[in-house]
Amino acid sequence: MSLLECRGLTKKWGALVAVSKVDIAVSAGEVVALIGPNGAGKSTVFDLIAGTTQKTSGTVAFRNEHVEGLSAAALTRRGMGRTYQITSLFPSLTVLENVRLAVQSCEPRRAYPLFSRLLLERTTEEALKWLHRVRLREHANTLAGLLSHGDQRLTEIAVALAMNPKLLLLDEPTQGMSVEETRGTVELLKSLLKDTDMAVLLVEHDLEVVFGLAHRIVVLDRGRKIADGLPAAVRADPGVQQAYLGAGHVAH
Repeated sequence: MSLLECRGLTKKWGALVAVSKVDIAVSAGEVVALIGPNGAGKSTVFDLIAGTTQKTSGTVAFRNEHVEGLSAAALTRRGMGRTYQITSLFPSLTVLENVRLAVQSCEPRRAYPLFSRLLLERTTEEALKWLHRVRLREHANTLAGLLSHGDQRLTEIAVALAMNPKLLLLDEPTQGMSVEETRGTVELLKSLLKDTDMAVLLVEHDLEVVFGLAHRIVVLDRGRKIADGLPAAVRADPGVQQAYLGAGHVAH
């Protein structure tokens, strides 16, 4: 069975059907991109999976457990991590402190009245490891609010990875980045995902990022799934070209 399996996901707000009977499956070690035009329902699907929006109907199974009704915090404890389209760091804390909080959140002794020095040293070391992996070690003591936009996005990725998720939901990870920053982030993500069984579900508008990272692509249009397959097949799909990319404008 897939690590994540969504069947018949539907979300209605009154007469508005934002998502209609969408099936999505993601296996361990797989990178799946969720794409579509504005208003296609991508963010709503993410919110339904992540537990921040209640579905109208359908099922969400994560690690062989039906998780409908669980909070975002409960899903995080079960191994589902997420970044957000809008940066969500603590701007008045350092980069290191932001990542260390993520590490500490996974510690069984985190609620102890006195956080031991040994535990603090261990979580600091773990946080620095993740900062090194996202190439931000030199900014460890910089306030997160003073980072460039691109480095804030990388810090968010480090925060999510520091909680050792089995599934990572990446919501527009390169939004607002320059072309150079975007290409660097794609190469970094490739490096981070190499030789890991972590699964990734990616929402991304930049097709270079999508085709550079995804093993499989799911396409939504007006809340419905219209394609699900390998990047080459999706790129050549006339329905996708018409609904999302525009005929004759498929990335090569």
